[in-house]
Amino acid sequence: MKINRFEDLEIWKLGMEISLDIYKITSYKSFSKDFGLRDQIRRAAVSISSNIAEGFEINNNNDLIRYLKVSKGSTGEVRSQLLLSSKLGYVSEKQLKEIEEKLFRLSSQIGKFISYLLGKRKDKEFLLR
Repeated sequence: MKINRFEDLEIWKLGMEISLDIYKITSYKSFSKDFGLRDQIRRAAVSISSNIAEGFEINNNNDLIRYLKVSKGSTGEVRSQLLLSSKLGYVSEKQLKEIEEKLFRLSSQIGKFISYLLGKRKDKEFLLR
């Protein structure tokens, strides 16, 4: 199956869902007043789907892999900031677990996509020799 638009990628959809979750929890009273952490976790969350889209639109597997690695790194950044937010009392245990599960799943899916693309690249390079 050929994917023609980044909007059709499941990893992009899940990244968008996580961004919406982060925006929602950072709008709550106590979290919304911690401007530094609020803005940083929002930027990191938005970076996930943005890098997937940007890498896809370049239309080159090597660049897509590079952007996917950045996106995967942003999942870790959001998890770290989410844990801090939980320790500060901004995020409930339930919210933490729900978003954390999505982040683990997304990180794994991005990693599998990178592996797939690396395999395709090696196949292509092999065929060109």
